[in-house]
Amino acid sequence: MKILLLITAFNAQSQAVYTYLQDEGHQLSVSFAVNDLQMLHEVKSFEPELILSPFLKAYIPSSIYENYPTYIFHPGPRGDRGPNSLEYALTAHSKEWAVVILKANKAYDGGDIYAEVPFKVRQTYKASLYRQEIVQASLTALKTFLATYPEQSHTPQILNPIHDAFTQEKRAINWMQDKTETIIQKIYLSDSFPGVLDEIAGLPCYLYGAHIEDKFRGNPKEILAKRDGAICLGTVDGAVWISHLKMPNHFKLPASYVLKERLQGIKEERLPLIFDKTYNTFYEISVEKREEVAYLCFNFHNGAMSAAQCIRLKYAVDYLKTQYEVLVMVGGMDFFSNGIHLNILEDSAKQGEDGWANINAMNDLVSSILYADEIVTIASFARNAGAGGVFMGLACDYVVAKEDVILNPHYQTLGLSGSEYHSYTLPKRVGKKCASQLLSACLPLSVKQAKNIGMIDEVFTHDTYYEALHNFSKSKYSDEFIWDKQDYIQEHKAEIEKLKEKELAIMHPEFWDEKSTFHTLRHTFVYKYCPSKTPQRLQYKKRKLNA
Repeated sequence: MKILLLITAFNAQSQAVYTYLQDEGHQLSVSFAVNDLQMLHEVKSFEPELILSPFLKAYIPSSIYENYPTYIFHPGPRGDRGPNSLEYALTAHSKEWAVVILKANKAYDGGDIYAEVPFKVRQTYKASLYRQEIVQASLTALKTFLATYPEQSHTPQILNPIHDAFTQEKRAINWMQDKTETIIQKIYLSDSFPGVLDEIAGLPCYLYGAHIEDKFRGNPKEILAKRDGAICLGTVDGAVWISHLKMPNHFKLPASYVLKERLQGIKEERLPLIFDKTYNTFYEISVEKREEVAYLCFNFHNGAMSAAQCIRLKYAVDYLKTQYEVLVMVGGMDFFSNGIHLNILEDSAKQGEDGWANINAMNDLVSSILYADEIVTIASFARNAGAGGVFMGLACDYVVAKEDVILNPHYQTLGLSGSEYHSYTLPKRVGKKCASQLLSACLPLSVKQAKNIGMIDEVFTHDTYYEALHNFSKSKYSDEFIWDKQDYIQEHKAEIEKLKEKELAIMHPEFWDEKSTFHTLRHTFVYKYCPSKTPQRLQYKKRKLNA
């Protein structure tokens, strides 16, 4: 079937729908909702049999929905209408919520409902709920929808009043009254967009990344400590960590990068390299231990990894590979990894120098994984990964994934050729031709397809993932495997290092040349500028990956 995705952004939900439809063999194209004329032109050019909008903020013109069957994904149950649906669900402490697919018409979220999938509301921040529960419910709803299309039954929407906009007045923190739990809930409501507008150390900014603190105490809103970019603030009954801030009309950064000299005299309260989680506080790197398997968690905000974070993670890998038989790279709560930290580079006064330091620190981390010759290494893609984060995972001996996870194994949309030993690890798994296709297409890849082409080894289901991962992990250690690995590394290390040096030689001007397209594309990405047209790479063309 010819299907068009009409979307505002190619986000996690859009990519999940895109890859599922592509795996099912549909002819697929994408149109960004830039303006009415452009949308109508791209619809007519493709002439779809079906239009789906998994993520859309714009109104669809009647000239489209009256002439093409058009369906919208809405992150709320039947009767829920309007924007900020998840904010209202979290405010009401709803235990269950839903995703519906409804038919577009002139009424705002007023069309008949063709699929509805409920889900349990996990106690977490809004973006995490969206990236996990909403995406999974959307895929389940899509499967239900397509199973009987176009003959499926439908239910009339309940035309309840449309939500009022969820304003900053509703999000605001009263530091003299709100308890720690309330403050965290308010930040959860607004993370990752739009954040809670406040004033910290005299600077107006939006707050993100809330974590409870058990030990530090001080006056409400007093800055008590800093750690790895985050700041700890006193509350009326305890303390809370804020990991990221954003000044108005700027972009999100670690809190200490925003406050800078305003933190003079505030002590850096360090934790051990690998925190044991014996009390509540802000931390990024931790380990779960089970039998002879170590599960290394690195919960970096949005999966971005600065030079400092790469170095700390490298030290953690270096330590753990002397203590265990198997090391599983787990990643974070919402992302495995997305590679280097573009926001920090955009903020830097020395973008070339800091970018070069970041990519080399990332390479040092990957090298530590790649040459870990006394331990079995496994990448666990239980969450989405992109760019250098994908290739960090491919440096492991084995790669497994949870079903419906999305990988973006490419760099070129940001004007980079890439490093992280990708010119060795990717062709080794999929062959040179397929590797070249993946890098140049710049498209998301389902883990189902990744397994088909040999890029990853196993895909496990949601319900059994972590037990299946553990059984897989503990079965992979053997002396024979380690001996073979050591022999292979000794024989091929010089060749592998030459490939890495070639990668860096190509990347050097991409970081250091002031006219490099990387600087322009990074700026556009970091400031989240709306696209002026649909990227050609997302428009329909016949594709086949040749492994």
